[in-house]
Amino acid sequence: MNPLAVVTGGTKGIGRAAIEKFLAQGFDVITCARNESDLLELQQTFSESFPQSKLTYLTADLSVRADVNAFIAFIHQHTTPPQVLINNTGVFIPGQVHNETEGTLEKTMETNLYSAYHLTRGLLPGMMELKKGHIFTICSTASIIAYPNGGSYCISKFALYGMTKVLREEMKPYNVRVTAILPGATYTDSWKGTDLPEERFMDSRDVAESIWSVYALSSRAVVEEILIRPQLGDLD
Repeated sequence: MNPLAVVTGGTKGIGRAAIEKFLAQGFDVITCARNESDLLELQQTFSESFPQSKLTYLTADLSVRADVNAFIAFIHQHTTPPQVLINNTGVFIPGQVHNETEGTLEKTMETNLYSAYHLTRGLLPGMMELKKGHIFTICSTASIIAYPNGGSYCISKFALYGMTKVLREEMKPYNVRVTAILPGATYTDSWKGTDLPEERFMDSRDVAESIWSVYALSSRAVVEEILIRPQLGDLD
């Protein structure tokens, strides 16, 4: 039986690259996203590329608590608890605290923070019981540096980074590893249409490779965080 990884927001960018990497390494993967046609395309593509592994999905908007609960129940239908959880779901709405649209903070926190919090809580008991598992949370350089047009996004990513740090302390006695990933600008759909050249961005596959490299260490070691930026530095 293949080990199981759960990756949220799996149809694009870092999530898609991470799914491809773990499928290639012999994992089964469960993912979710809001667009069912994107999920179906993902499943069909990777089923052909990795016939030895199984990719299943649930259409869900993890900014909605009921959808988080449904996704947790869907995962629990699998015969074994996941060995890997990658909290990747996120949204970026540019703006500033003093002028961003009313409701931006709530939507951003629900998507970037609450989804990871509730999903992690739902899957932790199985990992803690087995004393085995690895939780990756996709934070951001915006988790440690405030950007002028970051507004609620920076607030949510600072909070997500804090959640990951405290979870690391809590999970030490249970042998569950916890890693924060802090990527800089990564070329995903969020940047489509930009005038900036691709070389100013990281490739999503580089982030996925770093996640796998950290997971592949022995259980006696944990990389608590990875800060990864484009070679030319942060975008202005």
